[in-house]
Amino acid sequence: MRPSYSRDNRFRQQQSNEKHRINRDILALEVRVIAADGAQLGVLRTREAIQIAEDDGLDLVEVAPEAKPPVCKILNYGKFKYREQKKEAALRKNTGPTIKEIRLRYSTDKHDLETKVKNARRFIDEGDKVKFEMRFRGREVVYQEIGREIFKKVVDALKDVAILEESTPLLGQKMIMIFVPKAQAKVAKK
Repeated sequence: MRPSYSRDNRFRQQQSNEKHRINRDILALEVRVIAADGAQLGVLRTREAIQIAEDDGLDLVEVAPEAKPPVCKILNYGKFKYREQKKEAALRKNTGPTIKEIRLRYSTDKHDLETKVKNARRFIDEGDKVKFEMRFRGREVVYQEIGREIFKKVVDALKDVAILEESTPLLGQKMIMIFVPKAQAKVAKK
């Protein structure tokens, strides 16, 4: 036998995954109410506060549930939720420069190297750091000098747009170089 759910219960179940409790989902008997214009209305019974919000065509939203009594604000919940999503997206977007990784081999051909340098330029122009990594497998370690020569070519090709931030000698089986855009390097020095 299936449980019978009213339309209102299904709607409440959908809302239960929200961050904030709104209107009839507020569990406290009394709440401190802040009006839409920011004025303090004081401590009211939850039913009265919901009625005031509905009269204004707005929602009662619990913004500080841990307070005694919980703090609720009268506002348009759709707009409130939209603003919160925009803030979260802006925080995720402004994470700063990322590190783009480009892998090379000691046997990388001249034209392939030009393509990789071109991609590195594009990344640097976008404000990202670029990490070049060269791996040597097994007995290839004896070709370190060829790898260093390729790294020197990369440094010469990028010296007008980037500064070499870090260059490691052979660590285990790989060598690494990290480039930073010149604009970021100037800011870091200041």
